[in-house]
Amino acid sequence: MACPRPLTLPERPRILITRLSALGDCIHTLPVACALRRRFPGAYLAWLTQPATAGLLEGHDCLDEVLTVERGWLRSPTAVWALRRRLRGLELDLTVDPQSLTKSAAAAWLSGARHRLGFQGPQGRELSLWLNNRRVACRGTHVVDRYLELLGPLGIHGPPVEFRVPRDGTTAAVTQHLSDVHSPRGFAVLHPGAHWPSKCWPVERYGQLAQYLAARHALGVVITWGSDLEGKWAGEVQRLAAGHARVAPRLTLRDLAALLQAARLFVGSDTGPLHLAAAVGTRCVGLYGPSRPEVCGPYGPGHVALQTYYQAGSVRQRRRASNHALRAITLERVARACDRALRQGAMGPLVGDAA
Repeated sequence: MACPRPLTLPERPRILITRLSALGDCIHTLPVACALRRRFPGAYLAWLTQPATAGLLEGHDCLDEVLTVERGWLRSPTAVWALRRRLRGLELDLTVDPQSLTKSAAAAWLSGARHRLGFQGPQGRELSLWLNNRRVACRGTHVVDRYLELLGPLGIHGPPVEFRVPRDGTTAAVTQHLSDVHSPRGFAVLHPGAHWPSKCWPVERYGQLAQYLAARHALGVVITWGSDLEGKWAGEVQRLAAGHARVAPRLTLRDLAALLQAARLFVGSDTGPLHLAAAVGTRCVGLYGPSRPEVCGPYGPGHVALQTYYQAGSVRQRRRASNHALRAITLERVARACDRALRQGAMGPLVGDAA
């Protein structure tokens, strides 16, 4: 049920955000941390996440501490007890659970915090509907706006959307790499990988797009990757680009953020790197099939989101499906979308054909 009254907190409350995964979702949650810090400048503000995303959050100027828990921790009594002991020691007043699943809400409950903010259904799922004791109904469409609605019981309404992604600047290896793709008109980043097979646009089209961006816009092209499999795909894109693209070295998340901020354009599907590029202010062309761009498209103006049709089904079905909806997005549409995103004064996000 919706929270009937505002929450009363100490002047310097102790707050924990429980957003455990994944990278893109954690990036979408960063404005929550920024809004909490703006509202409670003297608060202790921590974030519980998994190790894979901790590297991006550590050092964020709105956070006092980043705590980590291993994936699958809830199946281990030893890990559950250790997390309970650790969180109880923080003496928390409030937890904020944008994930609103069993694993995130269980961590909030274990903390002993008096107030545990989470979503009503359908955004709140599984046991979070029982473990979170202050549940908020969201009305926003995009997940960034939904997450910020969680803060309504704290008197936070319509705060400025800030990401403030920590960046250390590019390493020497990345700087050297960029010198090899130097172009007076800058460079674009292509990211062909995705954790879901259904989110993968064909590798050969990325190679053709690299050639188009070089010929039409005189851009250098950098291909980024995460896993070893994505590294193989990146190498194939470089081969198909016929000399118009280079594969980036393995990057930390902070190095990737710095690289993306320096780029003029990012092209990729609905993955963490797409949302990281949008968060650091780089114009994006996002490719969508089994997710909806109006809900999780690149946030902010100047972006283009393309979808031919929505690949429906349960989360498990969409994760395991083929990439037929991504294949339905033609190279010509993506090339036009890049033209639009690079055009001075382009506005967005535009869902659909970018002509």
